[in-house]
Amino acid sequence: MKKYIITFTFLTLLFSCESINGDLNSNPNKPTDVPSILLLRGAMLADVTIQAGHLQRISGMWSGHFVGAQSLYKSIYEYNFTAAESNSIWFQIYTGVGLQVRTIQNQYPNDGLLQGICSILEAHAIGTAASIFGDIPYSEAWNKDISHPKFDNQRAVFNNLQQRLDQAITSLNGASAYNLESDLFFTGDKAKWIAVANTLKARYYLQTKEYARANTAAKNGISSDDQSMVFKPLASVGVGDSNLLHQLVTSGSRSGDMVSAGAYLMDLLDAAHSSTRNNAKTDETARRAYYSIDGDDASKGASAKDAPHRLVTYEENLLILAETEARAGNNDEALANLNKVRAFLNSGNAFTKVNAGDAMKYEPYVSADFASGGMENADGIDAKDAILREVIEERYVSGYGQFMPFNDACRLRKSDNSLAVPFPTNTGSRYPERFVISQDEVNGNSKAAANKTITIFDKTEVNQ
Repeated sequence: MKKYIITFTFLTLLFSCESINGDLNSNPNKPTDVPSILLLRGAMLADVTIQAGHLQRISGMWSGHFVGAQSLYKSIYEYNFTAAESNSIWFQIYTGVGLQVRTIQNQYPNDGLLQGICSILEAHAIGTAASIFGDIPYSEAWNKDISHPKFDNQRAVFNNLQQRLDQAITSLNGASAYNLESDLFFTGDKAKWIAVANTLKARYYLQTKEYARANTAAKNGISSDDQSMVFKPLASVGVGDSNLLHQLVTSGSRSGDMVSAGAYLMDLLDAAHSSTRNNAKTDETARRAYYSIDGDDASKGASAKDAPHRLVTYEENLLILAETEARAGNNDEALANLNKVRAFLNSGNAFTKVNAGDAMKYEPYVSADFASGGMENADGIDAKDAILREVIEERYVSGYGQFMPFNDACRLRKSDNSLAVPFPTNTGSRYPERFVISQDEVNGNSKAAANKTITIFDKTEVNQ
C-alpha cells in the first residue's frame, strides 16, 4: 500500500483565500497551520467522493435505482466488474481520508475537537470500505514501517470502528469549543458531530445484525435534520464544484451511460405501475421526479448542480430505530419512528420539488394498516413483519444516493429475504454481494493475494 499525502488542487476552486484566512484567529487552542486546514477540508471532500462517487453509483445500478444504458456502465450494470474500478475509491479511503486525518491528529494531539472529527471521518470512510469490500487493511494501514499491511477480517474492522467512534465521542465531550470554519459540515459544532458518531455506531451495528446495540446507539444519534451530515456543493465556479451525480449525467464521457428509466425504484414510486408503493396515505409523485436523472431532469432534483449529498441523516437514524424496535416486538415504537420519517417527508424539507404542482403526501400510518388485510399487509403476514417490510422499503427509497440500499440487500438476502425489497437481478440469477478490492492494492500488497479469487458474488463475513 502506497503512503503519501494527497494534494487537493481543486480546493482553490471550492474555497477562497479569504475563507481560509478567516479561520485563523488568536485562540491558542485553535489550529493555525494552513496546510493542516487544507488537509481537513481535503479529507472531507475525499469522504464525499467515497460516499457519493463511482462505486456508489454502481451500487445503485446493482440495487435497482439506476440502469446502465450504454458503454462502461452498461457492462458494469450487467455485473462485468473489474478490480480497476475500485482504484479511485481505494485511494480516497486510505490516502484522501485516512492518511490526512491521521496526519492532522498527529499534529494536534491535544485538540479534542479535531481529534474527534478526524476519528469520525476515518470511521465513516473505513466503515464504508468494510461494508462493501469485506476484509480490508486497517490495523496496519498507516504504519510507515509496514509496506504490506495485513487484511483484517470484516467483523474485526467493525469492532475496531465502534471503539474508534467511542474515542471520538469522548474526545468531543471534553473538547474546547471554537468556530472551525474548515469543517465543511458543522463548522466545529461538537454536539452535531457526536450525534453523527452515534448514528454511525448504529449503522455499523445494524450491518453486523447486532440490533439491540444499534437501537441503543441510535437513541443517542441524529435527532433533527440540522444534525444530518450533508454536503452542499457551492456550484458557483464550474463543473468541478458541483454535485457528483450532476457531473456524471450532464457532462463528460459518461453522460448518458446511466439512466433512471426502467429502474425498479422508478416503478416503485410510480402510482400507475403494478409495483407501486403509493396508496391512500402515500403519494410519491414529487419524490419520483426528484430522483429522475433523465432528459430535462438531469439538471434538476437529485442531480441538480447544487443538489446536496446526504451522507449520515436524520431519516436514517429514525429508520434504524424503527427497524430495531420492530425486531424487538415493539410495534408501536417502530411505527412512531416510521411516522416521524413520513412527517419529515411531508414537511417538504427532505427534498426539493422539481415541479411545483407535483403531489406529495405522507400521512401517518396506524396499527390497523399493518394488521392482516390492512393497507400495508394485503398478504396477511405477521404485523411485525409487515412493519419491518415497510421500514426496509423506506430505507431503500430514502437511501437514494447512498450505499444503504445495496448494503441492506446484502444484509437481508439470506436472513430476511421475505422482507427485503424484491428488485430483480440485471442478468442471470445471482446478485452482487460486494465489491472487489482495488487492482492497485492487489498489485502492490503481497498480503492481498487471498483476495485475487474473490468475486462480486461472494458474500462478506457478516452476511453469510
